[in-house]
Amino acid sequence: MKSSLPYRTGERLPLEGGHALRLSVNPRARRISIRIDTRAGEAVAVAPSERRLGDAVAFARSRTDWIMERLSARPDGTVLEPGAVLPFRGASVRLEAVPGAASARLIEGADGPRIVSGGEGQAFARRVTNLLRRTARAALEARTSIHLRALGQGPVTVTINDPASRWGSCTPRSRSIRYSWRVIMAPPAVLDYLAAHEVAHLVHADHSPSYWSVVRRLVGDPTPFRAWLREHGAALHAIGRRTGEP
Repeated sequence: MKSSLPYRTGERLPLEGGHALRLSVNPRARRISIRIDTRAGEAVAVAPSERRLGDAVAFARSRTDWIMERLSARPDGTVLEPGAVLPFRGASVRLEAVPGAASARLIEGADGPRIVSGGEGQAFARRVTNLLRRTARAALEARTSIHLRALGQGPVTVTINDPASRWGSCTPRSRSIRYSWRVIMAPPAVLDYLAAHEVAHLVHADHSPSYWSVVRRLVGDPTPFRAWLREHGAALHAIGRRTGEP
């Protein structure tokens, strides 16, 4: 039977300039909101239920100028190719091609760290990404374990992926935590905050004052770490995307 609702979650509506408005339902949302998915190059209208998606569409249409401004300002991503310089653990790392190399490796030299890899084009980019993912997993698993012990929590399942804009998520019921590998490009203190942020959700699933008190127990004042991600997050999510690519 066909739904009588005018809009469905996951639906995309056209916007100016060839952009799109994606509709999304988040039962945890307390209000209708609009966010910019920098990697996909689209706006996302979020509603607490599918029945309120119409209100979310109306709200988005009232903010068209703001949406267009934000989409136009999204950063172009650094291409993962030889010669590129990426942020890495709060500093920078240069990418170099080494013909015949089987996989990417991180080398610490007198002139700073380098990532050397074989492959060409997408094969080179894929090998570099795989190295960054492995490095992120090792760092995040280590910091997650430390915060789990600090809170007297048992083990969790850690997954490393590449969400469109989020940095992490926690499902207390299944004791699973998911992280974006891109946080390895942020300063170590920001990565540590992310691990603490998600582990704290095992104690409080919401973002209540009680939840934030747990975060402060683990990493102190979270304000500078949250500010860093707000300021630099879009650029990190854009890395690896060519100009004009979603």
